[in-house]
Amino acid sequence: MNDDPTLKLFIVLSRAYKSVMEHSQSDASRHGLSLSEFCVLELLYSKGPFSLKEIGEKILLANASITYVIDKLEKKGYLLRQPDHKDRRVVFASLTAEGHRLMQQALPEQFIALQKAMDGLTNEEKRNLIQLLKKLGIEAKQKLK
Repeated sequence: MNDDPTLKLFIVLSRAYKSVMEHSQSDASRHGLSLSEFCVLELLYSKGPFSLKEIGEKILLANASITYVIDKLEKKGYLLRQPDHKDRRVVFASLTAEGHRLMQQALPEQFIALQKAMDGLTNEEKRNLIQLLKKLGIEAKQKLK
């Protein structure tokens, strides 16, 4: 166990994730958003309308949490809920014009914050890390089955 770096990797990965997320959260806060709210808006801005269930799956939020986040964003005027005309049980969320304007400003600023957070790596190191983390995630997920 002393030669196995598994626990050390877990700790380093967790701390790196926390540090990067703090940059992202700090930037989202400047726009009056939680990180979850920002992630929902970014998804809708980048990909278009999604059902609430799909939003939760894409940004890894539980159903109860996604409803809360959607409620807050709707009250702020950044998105609208729209029932699916084929299945009334399904509700879609889409950006309002105000939500679209916010993301046009906020997304480039978020990108700069993330660049700053990850400036310690070269582009080649980032690409290598992406591949390694994908491999780690896929293997870990398969072993849960």
